[in-house]
Amino acid sequence: MKSAKKRNFNTILVTGGCGFIGSNFIRYMSANYPGCNIVNLDMLTYAGNLENLKDIENSSNYHFIKGDICDRRLVDSILSGEHKVFGDITENGGSGGIDCIINFAAESHVDRSIIDPGRFLKTNITGTFTLLDSAREMWGQSGAKLFLHVSTDEVYGSLGESGYFTEETPFAPNSPYSASKASSDHLVRAYFHTYGLPVVTTNCSNNYGPFQFPEKLIPLVILNALEGRPLPIYGDGKNVRDWLYVVDHCRAIAEVMYYGDLGETYNIGGNNEKQNIDLVNLVCAVLDETAPDSEFRPHSSLIKFVKDRAGHDRRYAIDSSKIKNTIGWEPEYSFERGIKETVRWYLDNKKWCERVKTGEYIRFYERQYC
Repeated sequence: MKSAKKRNFNTILVTGGCGFIGSNFIRYMSANYPGCNIVNLDMLTYAGNLENLKDIENSSNYHFIKGDICDRRLVDSILSGEHKVFGDITENGGSGGIDCIINFAAESHVDRSIIDPGRFLKTNITGTFTLLDSAREMWGQSGAKLFLHVSTDEVYGSLGESGYFTEETPFAPNSPYSASKASSDHLVRAYFHTYGLPVVTTNCSNNYGPFQFPEKLIPLVILNALEGRPLPIYGDGKNVRDWLYVVDHCRAIAEVMYYGDLGETYNIGGNNEKQNIDLVNLVCAVLDETAPDSEFRPHSSLIKFVKDRAGHDRRYAIDSSKIKNTIGWEPEYSFERGIKETVRWYLDNKKWCERVKTGEYIRFYERQYC
């Protein structure tokens, strides 16, 4: 079923590896591909947290570098081998030993992009360009390398009540965030067709799971409910999203990394469409069952509808048949299983939650929802 012979990588550079999906991916690779060296480049902004990888920080095949993907000098030094990470590994892969880049680094919260679009353009467009251009200079057209760009279904815009996003759906972004990601996707495509850079792009649906920053909907609902705070829902609550458990997403990225065809795009969805109001009610029901001693049960009584955000897309839904038919991936987690494991993780990791909720997050929350 898989469309290509498996690639081999000695050392991968993961950008944004201290964020939600990036840290889960590093943990997945460390557990399932222990022979692969991992370099993590992260600027440690508000959503990047070294504590997300505390359990593997001393692993012999893991190395962290604090830095900005927009810093061309730094990126060049990593890819050229000037910035030593695992000793002299240039013989293993050339170009500093880095033979694969997985680009997670991005500003990703739509609400923040409405408040400060310039920040999103810099990281998501200029940062992706910097990585691509450095890889072009260091790698040339080597088929033994790979630049895997992780993107979002939001680049496609908004669906009606029926239909699904496919890899051929025209881009129609409606927020500064999705516009910046669409721009980066176009850059990746251009570097393949113009320069022959070996690239693959993935576009995923909404992720959820452990280590997600608490301004995102599901952890926001979990933590607010446990504290008896309002559960804000935009507009009428009938916006629809397709929810993908982060471990399923990480497994899909690894499969695309090893087997995806160069120049191709793969949509990754969870087959779990939910209206926001139904999602929040389901999370509240799981919390009622999992935290029976909570004084705020039933937690759904805390739901509060707030003014809809500008450019709010009505519905997203992904057709994942291409990655299923060509590579053999499909999600393993039902939403019911994934959300129970997610709620349990947040209940079991309250200290992580307390530490990650910095002053900046609190100021943003009060500005956005209060």
